[in-house]
Amino acid sequence: MAENRIGKEPAPNAAENEENSSYQVVARRYRPQGFDTLIGQDHVAKALMGAIASGRVGHAYLFTGARGVGKTSSARILAKALNCVHGPTPTPCNECEICQAISTGDDIDVLEIDGASNRGIDEIRQLRQSATIKPSRARYKIYIIDEVHMLTREAFNALLKILEEPPEHVKFIFCTTEPNKLPITILSRCQRFDFAGIDTQMIAEHLRYIARNEGVAADEGVCETLARRANGSMRDAQSLLEQLLSFAPDHITLADVNGMLGTVDDQKIFDLIAQIQNGTPGGLFPILAKAAGEGVDFGVLLEQMIGVFRDLLVVSLGCSAKMLAYSSPGRFGEIQQIAESFGVERILASMQIISQTISRMRYSTQGRILAEMALVRLCALDRLTDAVRLIEQLRAGQISPAVPAPQPLPQKKTSELALELRNNSTPPVRPTPPSAAQTSPASPPRPRVSHPPVPTVPPPAEPAETAAPEPKPSLSSLSQTELLTLWRRVTGRFGVTLSIASRACSRLDWNGSVLRIGFPPDKERDQAAAYCAENKSKISQTLSEFVAETPVPIEIYRTDEPIHSAGNQPPKPKPKKISPTQKYEDMREKMELPIVKEIEKEFGGILEDVKDPYE
Repeated sequence: MAENRIGKEPAPNAAENEENSSYQVVARRYRPQGFDTLIGQDHVAKALMGAIASGRVGHAYLFTGARGVGKTSSARILAKALNCVHGPTPTPCNECEICQAISTGDDIDVLEIDGASNRGIDEIRQLRQSATIKPSRARYKIYIIDEVHMLTREAFNALLKILEEPPEHVKFIFCTTEPNKLPITILSRCQRFDFAGIDTQMIAEHLRYIARNEGVAADEGVCETLARRANGSMRDAQSLLEQLLSFAPDHITLADVNGMLGTVDDQKIFDLIAQIQNGTPGGLFPILAKAAGEGVDFGVLLEQMIGVFRDLLVVSLGCSAKMLAYSSPGRFGEIQQIAESFGVERILASMQIISQTISRMRYSTQGRILAEMALVRLCALDRLTDAVRLIEQLRAGQISPAVPAPQPLPQKKTSELALELRNNSTPPVRPTPPSAAQTSPASPPRPRVSHPPVPTVPPPAEPAETAAPEPKPSLSSLSQTELLTLWRRVTGRFGVTLSIASRACSRLDWNGSVLRIGFPPDKERDQAAAYCAENKSKISQTLSEFVAETPVPIEIYRTDEPIHSAGNQPPKPKPKKISPTQKYEDMREKMELPIVKEIEKEFGGILEDVKDPYE
């Protein structure tokens, strides 16, 4: 039965075979044939037309740019403009035999070479030999080398001489997507033209023109979607349209586009963003499940989302609808509302999360799970907006930071002293725990009365009011170790740099009128000695607060004694017995240090103790 059915089918006639074999794809049939039809590269067309019109045609050109932006097409147009029978002319006729042969790539004097497959030194040597032969019928022999960056280093070296001083009848046109791989010796011998990515609207308009010429109706938004997916490449956009012409030869809809590309329609993207905006992650999963049932690629979905977030970013920064690159201008009002709700910080954080997820999906087989995780995290970013607003209000002074009530601390003397200093009151006796009668349920509730914080410090043996201040020691009564400790303690008040510099001194001497600070004669200690000398006045003033002498003149000098190291550090003096009153005053003094106040302001909390690293 199968053989009879096959045998009865009519065989295609010769005309149909010839039509099928001669079919050209859209990208070739709609290739630009002149500088006036070159889309999105007006700067290149204007420069080349001006060079031809003025007779300033160079011998070597380098066309660089991404794929599908018109590099090879421009090379062919330039070749036609130079070899046209009516030329050289900025507008080749495209009717003479030479122009038509160049357009089809069959001209014997215009040689198109693939640099990827002819990259060796032998091919370049053969090119040099053939370049010396004059063209057969045209005005110039033109070499178009595509992907020229693929040539080897030896091939580039062999090309240098003829590229610098070619015969008068030879022109070179190089095309590449990676100009950074070309040697500087090649770049310096060429006139370079950088081809930019083509604007999305230009691509969409050209696709509509092609669809009309092909007799195919396209719904609103079809050409824009293809243009955005092409990412600035006209050839990629034409190839996508070629697929759609086979998929839907009469009428192209957005559903056809999404089904072929594995994308989702814009409404689903904005539905997902609405769930993120409302902070309802549970609403994401039905939308994602429906998209998965339609065969959506979750990597492509996230790429669409990051494009929409890019539009949200530019709108949040005050740009107009003209700056939208991934969304329809008709949604500008909706995008404005979403951008105002999100804020710049949340939009940037969302884009970073989506970008990291796209990178992770390249190395994972769980693309859907990663996409769901990323979108759920986006729902939780509303807290970031609240935090930013709170910080702005704090900076503007609209609200005051709430100070938490002090928590009970461990019963350590240092923490009790810190709490006493914080409350700025004399230490009373610890309160006794409430009795059973006071905690009885039958007792009527008492109104809450605010009392000053009650520290948990026992009273000192000697009341602060009656204790006489201890006299300041004299410099003559301090030992060498005590002088070094005092010196480092005082210099530690003026920052880390001076504190470190003060450690370089090896000896201090008080001769009754001047405090002499000795530094070892070492080049590494010169900077430390100089820094201490610059700050003598403020160190001298601070020293007078600790000793009986006032003022305390300081002199910096050189000494032969080595600086104290870990091995010969002098023994630390035994700690003296300090009365509670003295400890209280010492703690208060430490808390007044600028560095301590800065740390307390930065980290908050309750300060328990301040230890001097030099004691």
